[in-house]
Amino acid sequence: MTPRARTNQLLYQAELLLAIAPGEDEHAEARRMAAEEGALALLELALESLVSELTEFTTQGAAPDWRTLLRSPDLDLAELERLRTLIERPDSWLHRLVSRLGMLHSSDGAARRSSGAAQGMIAVGGPELASELLECLDDAKREISALRLTNEEW
Repeated sequence: MTPRARTNQLLYQAELLLAIAPGEDEHAEARRMAAEEGALALLELALESLVSELTEFTTQGAAPDWRTLLRSPDLDLAELERLRTLIERPDSWLHRLVSRLGMLHSSDGAARRSSGAAQGMIAVGGPELASELLECLDDAKREISALRLTNEEW
């Protein structure tokens, strides 16, 4: 499988997870949270795959992880610079995704119970994770198309 195909596959799988109806039984809330965190993990793998795809011909040997490549000024690629700019913009899909990835790797996780899930629990404000991830996914797909176009031009 090519890096491009793998990136596409991971994005598609994340989208499928977010489309799964959690059901209405006693496990629905846990199922929804598992699907959200699973989709978020797949989006991280897709980001890793995208960065690998964009740097495929510029890195020698095993490429460092996506965080290292995006933080390193040593690799001067227009596509990576575009991603670096997006991470810094609080309104961008990549900034929101990276923030959620930080939560995913924390002991609290990224998914939250619904405010009505259990009595006596404090409601967490903000948009539902699945909705936010779907927005990020849509924006990412548009951005990835543009990044691939400029990458192919070179």
